[in-house]
Amino acid sequence: MTEALPADLLRDLTPQVVAIVTRRSGDFDAAEDAVQEALIEAVRTWPERGVPEQPRGWLVTTAMRRLVDAKRSEARRRDREHADHLAEPEGQETSAVDDSLDVLLLCCHPSLTPASAVALTLRAVGGLTTREIAHAYLVPEKTMAQRISRAKATIKSRSLGIDGTADLAARIPAMLKVLYLLFNEGYVATEGDRLQRVDLCAEAIRLTRLARTALTRMTGTGHGELGGLLALMLLLDARRPARVDAHGAVVPLADQDRSLWRPEATREGVALVDAVIGTGRPGPYQIQAAIAALHNRAPSAEETDWLQITALYGLLEKVAPGPIVTLNKAVAVGYADGPGPALALLDDLLRGAPDGFADHPRVPAVRAHLLELAGDLDGAAAAYELASVRATNLAERRFLTSKAAALRDARC
Repeated sequence: MTEALPADLLRDLTPQVVAIVTRRSGDFDAAEDAVQEALIEAVRTWPERGVPEQPRGWLVTTAMRRLVDAKRSEARRRDREHADHLAEPEGQETSAVDDSLDVLLLCCHPSLTPASAVALTLRAVGGLTTREIAHAYLVPEKTMAQRISRAKATIKSRSLGIDGTADLAARIPAMLKVLYLLFNEGYVATEGDRLQRVDLCAEAIRLTRLARTALTRMTGTGHGELGGLLALMLLLDARRPARVDAHGAVVPLADQDRSLWRPEATREGVALVDAVIGTGRPGPYQIQAAIAALHNRAPSAEETDWLQITALYGLLEKVAPGPIVTLNKAVAVGYADGPGPALALLDDLLRGAPDGFADHPRVPAVRAHLLELAGDLDGAAAAYELASVRATNLAERRFLTSKAAALRDARC
């Protein structure tokens, strides 16, 4: 009789096993490959034979045998007895939670490019296969395999483990960025015909929870920005059921049926914001979470506190200045003070923005929205058409094209 694997079991065990095998072998690259083979074997055999009493030990044993077999085939220096000795699961390894954080921080090392760090994190911490990651990012499996291989080669000489609080503090910003990028790819997919990828959002939330639990256990206190990032993810993901209609078409925030928003995710996100926002100087993720909380708390779009949202974007500009922050602020200003001041802010932004920013697909989309608020339907339609040409996600492109067509029809 086939037995269903417990939900998330393999994903929870993956970073722990990677850490153990890496410490025993001293080779992260080879250890991670061996763990992948062990995971595949578990998926193949556990449903039929049942989950072992000590699943982590089973995975460690299997991975170590695969690792030693690989070394034997290369060097012909090891024998089966040595393999069995290495494969014996030890009674007490280091903390499973700390293992997971060690591997996550290694995969998010600042020396890696963001794209490589995300891919390696999904494989070594999330337990996804290269094929699954390639499918999620709509690239050939060979391309993704090369990306992961380069990432592992880059960090091959890096040690697993955290050397004091200074080392921990230095690694956290990169980890936050990778987790944020992973969620964003799920929230608005870069390419493809779907607006969102639920699996990537869920994995980003799971890994952020894991990191926050591990960090709290290690330091005795929660990390404010990590709590803010988790809150932001939860509040945005709470809106998921209302972001597309039954046909997969994009539904903008103002038009969403808020009764479809997931209240449990909103409650948890709001509680997290309230818990971390006053613990010190707020960082960018805490501020973004506070903005999201104001949206989720509003009973309707008309009752949104745009003045407070505008003020929070002003604070975010000081903490983490950037053209995207100001672009988002322009939308808030459009509702708080009117489209005129918002369009002036957008023009000022473009005059001082870095080269190429004017070509960003969100720039004409924001201008179109503000022109529509101002009643300039022809100008808005033209801007929506330009935004649709630049959009890379097909669902967004269809939405922008339909907005332009609707405004053209309204002028007839």
